[in-house]
Amino acid sequence: MSFNAGFLSNPAATRISMSFSDDTRLPTYLWVEAEMRRLMADGHGIYVAVRGDKTGGMVIQKIADMAGRCKLLLQQRDIKGKLVWINALDADMVEERDADEYIRRATGRDPDLWVVEIEDKTMTAMMKA
Repeated sequence: MSFNAGFLSNPAATRISMSFSDDTRLPTYLWVEAEMRRLMADGHGIYVAVRGDKTGGMVIQKIADMAGRCKLLLQQRDIKGKLVWINALDADMVEERDADEYIRRATGRDPDLWVVEIEDKTMTAMMKA
């Protein structure tokens, strides 16, 4: 107990113990939960179809128009390390069956990957990067 008391009373030791990581990114699960709450508050249907790595998994978002077509966006980091969304397939809009096949293959290759599905007839709802 005296070790802990001494350790906590030394401000320099506390600072050192808290600088264990230079990575200031939010864990994936917290970011996904925050984005889900934001989109649900706007009235959009959204759910996690596949849960990947809690801390660092990348995300695919499938935005469905509820008529059999969807946007499939893949999260990536640009050259500066900033998160951006790119089309996962060649077209902006694809058939849901093609998107589902892509998702099946991608999650088979990368178990850390998250898949979030959004239902939005207007196709304007989207997770922020």
